[in-house]
Amino acid sequence: MTSALGFTVLLEHPDSPVHQAIASAVLRRALMGLAMGSTAVVLVYSPWGQRSGAHFNPALTFTYLRLGKVKPAYALFYALAQFFGAIAGVFATAHVIGAVADPHVRFAVTLPGSLGVLAAFAAEVAISFGLMFIVLCASNAARTARFTGMFCGLLVATYITVEAPISGMSMNPARTLGSAAGAAHFASLWIYFTAPPLGMLLAAEVYLRTRGAARVRCAKLQHGIRQRCIFCGHRAA
Repeated sequence: MTSALGFTVLLEHPDSPVHQAIASAVLRRALMGLAMGSTAVVLVYSPWGQRSGAHFNPALTFTYLRLGKVKPAYALFYALAQFFGAIAGVFATAHVIGAVADPHVRFAVTLPGSLGVLAAFAAEVAISFGLMFIVLCASNAARTARFTGMFCGLLVATYITVEAPISGMSMNPARTLGSAAGAAHFASLWIYFTAPPLGMLLAAEVYLRTRGAARVRCAKLQHGIRQRCIFCGHRAA
């Protein structure tokens, strides 16, 4: 959330020299996509991300619950941590960077675009489906497992550049709630609480029907630390 708010201020606040230097909204979105995609990659491959599985999205966590790779109690507390972290991140960042409250930044709130709520809902389902399906395919194949975080970052960057004008590009109920709490704007929250889980659960169903449950190895996006994995028992050599 700190990354999202900080880069939104940098790129969209009218007093920012970066905003003043880049007139193209498309180019600014591309830079935002690059920033957020890179943030996702860093989180996945960081020691903390490798320890937890980099589940900063409750929709992803509950999809792995459906796949039988996360225990219900773990899923509950992961989701609580994700929502708490998002809200805390917004308010902590706003305390340091007051410009996040500017109307041009508005706490980086995610809102439907000019095509309306149905288009935003459909777009969120589609991008969430795409991300989850790629994650499952990549993380469960020996040749591509170590690149799963890279694929996530590339998709995030692409979605922000191309899809953000339709739905604001969330895929993450916790991220959306964090910004909504900061902006005190909850009118469209239902879209981002229903569409991402629906899209990811649909991706899981397609994966199960085409590959089978046995092909899902673990709920972690990236192993690599020496600690034992709480999900599958994996321990790095």
